[in-house]
Amino acid sequence: MLYRRTDSGEQPDGSAGLGRVAQPAGREAADGQVAPPGPPAGAAVVVGSFTMDRGQWFARHRHEHHQLAWARRGVLAVRATGNTWVLPPSVALWIPAGTPHATGAAGQALFRSLYFLPDRCPVGWSAPTVVGVSPLLRELISYLSDGTLDPAPRERAEAVVLDQLRPVSVATVQAPMPRDPRARRVAEALRADPSDGRTLAEWGPRVGASGRTLARAFVADTGMPYGQWRTRIRLQAAMPLLAGGATVAAVAARVGYASPSAFVAAFRRAVGVPPGAYFAP
Repeated sequence: MLYRRTDSGEQPDGSAGLGRVAQPAGREAADGQVAPPGPPAGAAVVVGSFTMDRGQWFARHRHEHHQLAWARRGVLAVRATGNTWVLPPSVALWIPAGTPHATGAAGQALFRSLYFLPDRCPVGWSAPTVVGVSPLLRELISYLSDGTLDPAPRERAEAVVLDQLRPVSVATVQAPMPRDPRARRVAEALRADPSDGRTLAEWGPRVGASGRTLARAFVADTGMPYGQWRTRIRLQAAMPLLAGGATVAAVAARVGYASPSAFVAAFRRAVGVPPGAYFAP
C-alpha cells in the first residue's frame, strides 16, 4: 500500500520542501511533457532506473506513455491529481498517459519506472491506480531492464507484466496541512519532529494562539481533530524508516509512540494491516 493524502499546498512527503529537484527521465519538451528513454527495437515496455536521495524530486511533468512508478528499494512518493502516494516496494502506482505528476524519494531509493506504449497496452485505468508488486513482477521488471533482450522473449515477458498488473485495495491516510498560519507552524514542527508530544495548550504560547483556537483551526482546516492529524503524520514519517529495515520498536520510539504495540495498533487502524503484512514482498 501507500499512504495517500489530500494535499493543501504543502510540500511533498518526506521533505521540508522540494529539496533537490532532478530532471525527469527522458527528454522534456517546453510544455513539461517528458519522453521516456528510447525503447529497444519492438519493445512495448521500457524500464528506466534512477537512484534518488531523500528529498530529491523529479519536478512536475507528464508523459505520452503510461507509467508504472515503483521503488525497488526505499520509499517513493508521487504527487498527482491533488494527492500524494507514499509507496514502499510492495506496491507501485500506475500513472495514465498525460497525467501531470511529480516523483520523489521519501528516503534513499532505487526508482524503477516502466513506460507503456498506449496503443499496445490493454490497461485502461484512467486515474492513478495502486497495484501490488508480486515477487514475479519484481523479477520481470529487472529482466526487462536488459536492453539486449531479443524481441521474442521480450514480448513474452511484457505480456506477463501486463497480466501481473492488478489493483490492490488501499486505505487512504489523509493529512492536509492547516491553512491557519498558527496551526500551520505547529503542523510544520510536527512534520519535522513527529515525536514531539506537546499538547495544543503547550504549543499555544509558541505560536501566539490559545490551545482552543488551535484545536478549532485543525478541525476547520484539516477535517480532523489535532490528535488524529498527529497520528497520521507520525505514520507517514514511519514509512521510509520501516521500508529501510528499521525495527518496529525503533520506529515506534522515533515517531513518538510509548510502545511498539501502540504503534502497531495505530498502523493497523489506519492502514488495515500491521506493518509486517504491509511491507511483506
